[in-house]
Amino acid sequence: MKNYLNFESDIKNLESEIEKLKDPYHQDGLSEVDTQKISTVQTELDEKLKDIYSNLDPWQTTMVARHEDRPKSKFFIDNLFDDFISLSGDRYYGEDKSVIAGFAKFNGNSVLIIGQEKGENLESRIERNFGMMRPEGYRKTIRLMNLANKFNIPIISFIDTPGAYPGVGAEERGQAEAIAKSIECCMKLKVPTLAIIIGEGGSGGAIALASSNKVIMLENSIYSVISPEGCATILWRDPKKMLDAAKAMKLSAKDLLELKIIDEIIPEPLGGAHRDRDLMLDNLRSSISKNLEYFNDLSADEIMSERKDKFLKIGRNKGFVTNSDNLSTLIDKNNHFEILKSKKFLIGSVVVGLVLLSAVLSLF
Repeated sequence: MKNYLNFESDIKNLESEIEKLKDPYHQDGLSEVDTQKISTVQTELDEKLKDIYSNLDPWQTTMVARHEDRPKSKFFIDNLFDDFISLSGDRYYGEDKSVIAGFAKFNGNSVLIIGQEKGENLESRIERNFGMMRPEGYRKTIRLMNLANKFNIPIISFIDTPGAYPGVGAEERGQAEAIAKSIECCMKLKVPTLAIIIGEGGSGGAIALASSNKVIMLENSIYSVISPEGCATILWRDPKKMLDAAKAMKLSAKDLLELKIIDEIIPEPLGGAHRDRDLMLDNLRSSISKNLEYFNDLSADEIMSERKDKFLKIGRNKGFVTNSDNLSTLIDKNNHFEILKSKKFLIGSVVVGLVLLSAVLSLF
């Protein structure tokens, strides 16, 4: 049974009509398949899909990224790689089933695969903790990333999580420290790293594994510091304002590519990745091959430096630093802040501050 989103009612009706036309013997008065009618309705369906999915707003994109039928990490691991060997445990506490990790072959070459897995049904989602990793999950990935770095093996991560698990037990076992250590480990690696956001890329739970040379997003995936509902609750005390929050957060792949937060968008089949999984596999396979080949001629130090510079450049193209190619220091060399040394500026700041304070106090 197909699952439809609330803005897909027209699509649902058209697909139901096609199914009935393909099976006329279950309908009174019909005894043969009307191929011409099927072709007409199919054309109408394709046009409707194109019209809807070419004009998705950020909240609709979020719903597509969370779609129940959207292919998960396990699907991509099973179908893109050969000889996958799953490895478990962090050697400190235990195993975290919300992340699948192990070594495999891609085009005949060894790679380390890390995949945040939400699960395909209710039972597996509970077992996988809905893709929310615990500290032991991050420590497992750190252990395996260091192992891959030792043997010069590229790392490919599939990101799909609403965020790191916020439970008391996870916090007691050092959730924040584990995320920070994972980011630190990612930045120190001297092997090529690819992070592919296939669904939700939520908060520190995603960035812990997405601090990579190349950050790639599927067309209808999202990547944000918090969920739209969480943002709306904090800013407006109203989780129903998630559309306003989603627009303001710039969480879609198109917005993030424009902001140079990510490096590439992988196109999805018309109507989302779940509508044509084979085409989605082909698009993803081509992207991985192209990006791994890019690093063949780079040395270990060049790979690490490129990753460092990539993150240092984020948000600086419109800032105070005019030459973003020279990132050896974060100190502004153009003395844009010389005005801070002016006595008049300091006195003026104090006066403005006192005026604002008086205005606030007068309200009480």
